Amino acid sequence: MYDYRIAIIDDNQAVLKTLKLVLKGVFASVVTLPHPSSLPALLASERVDAVLLDMNFSAQRLDGEEGLNWLKYIKGQPDPPAVVLITAFGDIGLAVTSLKEGAEDFVTKPWDNDELIEKLLKAIERRDNQRHIDSTLHEASQLRDRHESTLQMTLDELERQHIMEVLDECRGNLTEATARLGISRQTLYTRLKKYGICL
Repeated sequence: MYDYRIAIIDDNQAVLKTLKLVLKGVFASVVTLPHPSSLPALLASERVDAVLLDMNFSAQRLDGEEGLNWLKYIKGQPDPPAVVLITAFGDIGLAVTSLKEGAEDFVTKPWDNDELIEKLLKAIERRDNQRHIDSTLHEASQLRDRHESTLQMTLDELERQHIMEVLDECRGNLTEATARLGISRQTLYTRLKKYGICL
């Protein structure tokens, strides 16, 4: 069993029951919702790794626009879950649009159980990979900003910052700090006084 939480959103109760039976032995948690209006509360209250989202929720609309709008909502959330869209219509154009809007995959009814499970697992894997990429890019951006900031500092500012960082890493232990800095204890006292650093 995979330690993932899956949310299924479909207005057809029979589909919800069937999908829950198919997925509950594969995933740690499977929550079913008859309408996406309950989704914001669910996302706010617990971790959701993937959403299996129907494309249509009213008899008047069968163009998939409701599903696409909810897809945009989900993908607009901080750290959003993976989304696999499901529809009764094998509309390739709609599938392409949903993928452009951030869906990880697309399945049509009737579905193949093994294929559905595989698509959900791969969707979560892609989501996790993207999360890792985003985190790495964020760290790289922070390092770049710090480097650019350092280039603007005077020599005294750089020395003060370096001393403070070493003292922080040594938890205020002056003996360890002087060894790390390669200066005498008296020189360190002089620098602390010069830069107004209080221990």
